[in-house]
Amino acid sequence: MAKKDRGKVWLGVSGLVINHLNEWLVVKKRYGGLDGKWSFPAGFVEPGETIDQAVCREVQEETGIETMVQGLVGFRTGVIRGEISDNMAIFICEETSREQLIIPQLKEVYEAKWMSPVELSQDPHTSVMIHELATKTLGQGLQVIEGINPGDVFGYTSYKMYF
Repeated sequence: MAKKDRGKVWLGVSGLVINHLNEWLVVKKRYGGLDGKWSFPAGFVEPGETIDQAVCREVQEETGIETMVQGLVGFRTGVIRGEISDNMAIFICEETSREQLIIPQLKEVYEAKWMSPVELSQDPHTSVMIHELATKTLGQGLQVIEGINPGDVFGYTSYKMYF
């Protein structure tokens, strides 16, 4: 995948899609610091789209599942190597139909599937963000979580999540 110059302020989106069995839609990324880790479908906001449009596009591109945004569940912000502001809005989304089949975009992900929060909290290949969210109760309001290192590979000098 071609790397785009996103400047020094990044805005990404991530979708927590929950099905009727309370399972979460996750992908195992093929690149970057999340290579081989379970994470939510995610990506950058493109010119000309809103963040809610971006998250629906990213979920559909990576998994084939069409969704609707239900609300904002969290926000992650960090500074990479003291110079890049890396920000991500995490949305809670709903499938537009239960009959959809997962079709992973194999160029970006090894696989995509539904997993329970308990499975994800116990899997050593789960990203820090999902692990933190899987062990929290949704709906308590957005609380700051500090003092977390998602991995030295990212180079964060500051990192916070709000769930």
